Amino acid sequence: MKKIIVERDFWEIFPEARIGVLVARGLDNRLRDGEIYEEILKDAQKEALRYLEASEFTLNPVVRDWREAFKKFKTKKGARASIEALLKRVVKGNPIGTINPLVDLYNGVSLTYGLPVGGEDIDCFQGDIRLTRARGDEVFVPLGESENSPPYEGEVVYKDEAGAICRCFNWREAERTMLTESTVNALLIIEILDFASLDTMNAALAALCEAVEDRLGAQTSTAVLDRDHPAYTLLD
Repeated sequence: MKKIIVERDFWEIFPEARIGVLVARGLDNRLRDGEIYEEILKDAQKEALRYLEASEFTLNPVVRDWREAFKKFKTKKGARASIEALLKRVVKGNPIGTINPLVDLYNGVSLTYGLPVGGEDIDCFQGDIRLTRARGDEVFVPLGESENSPPYEGEVVYKDEAGAICRCFNWREAERTMLTESTVNALLIIEILDFASLDTMNAALAALCEAVEDRLGAQTSTAVLDRDHPAYTLLD
């Protein structure tokens, strides 16, 4: 049995946060028609323009709110929420290319709903996954790299028994648990900072469920974690 558990030290910093969890089981993540996913991403980038109404990028609420959140714990210089990285590409007119179907689908949902979304391969986890504050000695090899780059003490991370999986919420993920075309069971996570965004999160979860069921043949289940309901079983 594997669970996701949001630890008390996280809720001490972000008491009003909600963590949306989607478990996709038995999916087929092989890319068959890249043009479909290119169109999904193009459409999502158009939708994302509504989050960029302020002429100064950092004054847009999505960007501003996540930057304020990152000030509440120690981060590496330049660490930004994943949604900011996507929106910056939209502003600059840089097309977001396809990676694999599941990543493309969650990037599309992230842009459409203006929320950070991330994903990991459940079968690569060692024990439970925890959203917590780092000790500072966790092993972490970033995606696309080969050297250990451990988080800072107190940094908000996802981790399992083998080390960190994602640093600074889902700013940077580990090579070890990344989603690939061989992924069969996946954990997708949507993050919000307060209750006011709950309806948007629920809509995003529903859209993501529909997409991975219809396009990738997955069986899905979802949950929204809060300080009173901080854990969810991923696989029995």
